[in-house]
Amino acid sequence: MTEQIPFDAELQDYLQYVTVERGLSANTRSSYRQDLRLFFEYLKTKQITTLEQVDRFVILAFLGTLEEEGKARNTVIHMVTSLRKFFQYAHRNQLVTNDPMLQVDPPKKGQYLPAVLTIAEVEALLAAPDTSTNLGIRTRTMLEVMYATGMRVSELVNLKFDNLHLDLGLIQTVGKGDKERIIPIGDMAAMWLERYLQDVRPLLGRQQDPTIIFLNDHGRQLTRQGVWKIIKQLVASVGITKDVSPHTLRHSFATHILENGADLRIVQELLGHADISTTQIYTHISNKRLAEVYQRSHPRAKKD
Repeated sequence: MTEQIPFDAELQDYLQYVTVERGLSANTRSSYRQDLRLFFEYLKTKQITTLEQVDRFVILAFLGTLEEEGKARNTVIHMVTSLRKFFQYAHRNQLVTNDPMLQVDPPKKGQYLPAVLTIAEVEALLAAPDTSTNLGIRTRTMLEVMYATGMRVSELVNLKFDNLHLDLGLIQTVGKGDKERIIPIGDMAAMWLERYLQDVRPLLGRQQDPTIIFLNDHGRQLTRQGVWKIIKQLVASVGITKDVSPHTLRHSFATHILENGADLRIVQELLGHADISTTQIYTHISNKRLAEVYQRSHPRAKKD
């Protein structure tokens, strides 16, 4: 018999609520599920069998275990958000008498600057796929589109033929919160996209959803994990030692266009950020890189 997951009924009811009532995306629901299951497993180890037994001290002790395990500060912050939203729901639906999260302060965000590739590193990565093969052309196209548009990997793998307006130099995509935006695509990425669509895509997709653009070698829709694996292999092959993920191309896109004079509000629109404070991290990256270049380049930047 399969062991009962702690608080499984409450979790399933909550996920149904955020799906139907709040219309949250599959990715957001998945992250809430992962956080809450981890919390409920912790409650089981403490012999806590009802939500009514959960108070601020239980929650603070749980968050403390996450920090002791070396979880990143942003992971802990995300957990606090997940718990806060769940207990708001639980209180409204009379699953608890008091909301214990009202007495839990959110941890402060750490100063986190994501990895960014130099232009030379981007060029090396883009040139890494073997474009004498069909899958190499697909991978080169995928990388070109990600760097040219700053798309999230989830947006890339869900890209459909109807989203392309290459005659206008534009791509339409749906981002977080099902928000639609239009992104320009440069000539180089458009050229690779047209080559892939004409020469390769018809050979990959015979039996799957005909609307999806990027497919794997089995003719199925590429997954986020699949893209991550491809990029990790290419990064290793060209000798880049930075911690690179699919999101790194998005960070590099934003940083490079800011460094070349783009307005922060324009970058916000291109990335699909709801709040410009999210976009402002890239100004910190640009300033840090500027300081590094100054230290390396100016003849009087360092003492002899």
